[in-house]
Amino acid sequence: MTDPGGPAQPQPEPSVPSAVVDQAIRWMVKLDFGEGNAVAQKGFAQWLAASPLHGVAWQRVQGLKDDFSRMPPALALDTLKAVGERRGTRGIRRRQAIKILALAGVSVLAAGAARELAPWQRLLADASTATGEQRTVRLDDGSTIVLNTDTAISTGFDATRRVVTLRRGEILVATGHDTPAAMRPFWVETSFGGLRALGTRFVVRLEDGRARISVLEGAVALHPANGLAAEDNANVARAGTNWWLAADGSAPAPARPFTDDGWADGVIAGNDMRLAELLAELSRYRSGRIVCDPAVADLRVSGAYQLGDTDRALAFLAQAQPISIRYRTRFWVSVGPR
Repeated sequence: MTDPGGPAQPQPEPSVPSAVVDQAIRWMVKLDFGEGNAVAQKGFAQWLAASPLHGVAWQRVQGLKDDFSRMPPALALDTLKAVGERRGTRGIRRRQAIKILALAGVSVLAAGAARELAPWQRLLADASTATGEQRTVRLDDGSTIVLNTDTAISTGFDATRRVVTLRRGEILVATGHDTPAAMRPFWVETSFGGLRALGTRFVVRLEDGRARISVLEGAVALHPANGLAAEDNANVARAGTNWWLAADGSAPAPARPFTDDGWADGVIAGNDMRLAELLAELSRYRSGRIVCDPAVADLRVSGAYQLGDTDRALAFLAQAQPISIRYRTRFWVSVGPR
């Protein structure tokens, strides 16, 4: 018989479907590490208010996050690497990977390494590439997106717009012709703003604090994130030009010594390139670093260098230039005078 004067018995916690927990994790990753803008905040508020179970799931996910915020940074980094390896080699489901990642993400951000590894961007993406990989994605409207090394995109087509979100890396876009009945504008969205394609072929590359746009055919209207410009006030980048797009504005960018879309054919091709610039590009296609000694940084090189075998490209450079290539490890290569 229960003693009515005894302590109150704890109530069992409500059962939360795994699908709802998954939704809470996705919202956590999106708000903390992705798109914490007003639109995302509004969507999250609507989701949270839609069901009491959503609030319970959110509290549990936040509790897990607090626990793992005390994880040693090295362990968090190992967890992130394991996520990428498991997803790549064993076909781990995105939902499982995001769960693992969400537990480790806070410590990694505190360690300042999440932007360097950033596997969460690929986990949330609709299409992605690993370091050194290129991939072509054909969309329903006939558009083609070529993803360069270490790149992640999401796509979202609805009745009014065609949108590709570049989360990481670099893409070559060739827009298709929408159906006459729809004629939806084609946008590429970045964290720095949006680009509206005006029947075109162009390259978008994310860099520190801005995006670089190289227009190969047609034209692109540039809309900075901080107060998107009206269509008639937007800067229009035309064929043969390069532009910077930052959150607070856009401006012409200098041409580079190598072709903007050569990587889509598997090469870095150019004339009179600084050795340091060529090595910086090659390093994007291999794990680790290529370090260039200032003594040889300004050597001028020309030609086409294969991206599928960067070691072979380095060996060729050593034959053609007065330089030496030293492998400290397979992940650390030093280039200096012979």
